[in-house]
Amino acid sequence: MTARVLVLAPTRRARTETFVRANLARLPFAVEACFGDEIPWREPFKALYGLAVLTSKVCTRLGWLRLATLPASIVAVLLVRRHRPDVVMVEFGFHAVRVMELARTGVPLAVHFRGADASAERYVRRLEQRYRRLFQLTSAVIVKNQTMRSRLIALGAEPAQLLTSPSGADEQRFQGATPASMPPQFLAVGRFVSKKGPLDTLEAFALLRGLTDQADACRLVMVGDGPLLPVVQDRARQLGLEQFVQFPGVLSPDAVAQEMRRARVFVQHSRTAEDGDEEGCPVSVMEAQLCGLPVVATRHGGIPDVVVDQKTGRLVEEGDRQAMAEAMALLVDQPDLAAAWGAAGQLRAQARFTVAHHVDQITMLLNDLVGHSR
Repeated sequence: MTARVLVLAPTRRARTETFVRANLARLPFAVEACFGDEIPWREPFKALYGLAVLTSKVCTRLGWLRLATLPASIVAVLLVRRHRPDVVMVEFGFHAVRVMELARTGVPLAVHFRGADASAERYVRRLEQRYRRLFQLTSAVIVKNQTMRSRLIALGAEPAQLLTSPSGADEQRFQGATPASMPPQFLAVGRFVSKKGPLDTLEAFALLRGLTDQADACRLVMVGDGPLLPVVQDRARQLGLEQFVQFPGVLSPDAVAQEMRRARVFVQHSRTAEDGDEEGCPVSVMEAQLCGLPVVATRHGGIPDVVVDQKTGRLVEEGDRQAMAEAMALLVDQPDLAAAWGAAGQLRAQARFTVAHHVDQITMLLNDLVGHSR
């Protein structure tokens, strides 16, 4: 008999929530999903859930944190009684605290932490006591990297509850890069926000131009949008790099894969934002390695779990633009090294960092929870 899974998530519409949609599409269960930003009037229980989450958000902003848990938890209990799931999985820790009292129904509860929900002060500091309560009610907690795991243990999670599982890259889409045969083009993919370090990436590219005789052949493509995009574009103009840096905006996954096949190197200067926000395990880094690109990135979040320094790419310290520029210059001047690192990264990603691996791990976890509850 196929197990029934109820998935509760804050949204499925944001471009950054592609991993949530990937889970829903591939999980081998009878999945019923409800989203906090949807109010489908033809489905009264789901509409009620959306309204309850809206009420919970208002209570949270007013500082009524205990009260904020009640509306969505009550509706979540009604959803459990209606759909009779064998297990409930909630996406994001901040969303889980809204519905955590549904655990009183006796249905196992798994919570999937993703990044900011386990690092940013706006969540961790404000919700610390709520998180401690959450871990008392939760059967399992999924995290993206070892740093996140340690942080949640410090907040009260039991080590036995925790599964470390990066979201993974789509092995069917990301393949075919041939970095040695490509011109020295660098690719960055991600939102233009502080923790992605887009300005650091641009500044490193500017420094690179003084480190190689092939400066005029080098290009940087920065895919994405976000609040820092105008800042980075202005800085590119100030540096006189308009003809060397492209900003194509948000691209489809297929278009991103095509850009990877045109690139020599993938670059990402992730860093801890001022509010403490950190990466989980950046999907774009896994996509690049799976595609066969060497990666130049920072020792941040789950990136060192994916990129092996001087074997599949180069890792530098957060904020060290000069070291990043030197690593980029190395791969401009040595295309065969780029090919070797890219091939090694591809083999490692195929073995550990695909969506299929992630879904298999989640499937095993949820099956174990169902088995223990029956």
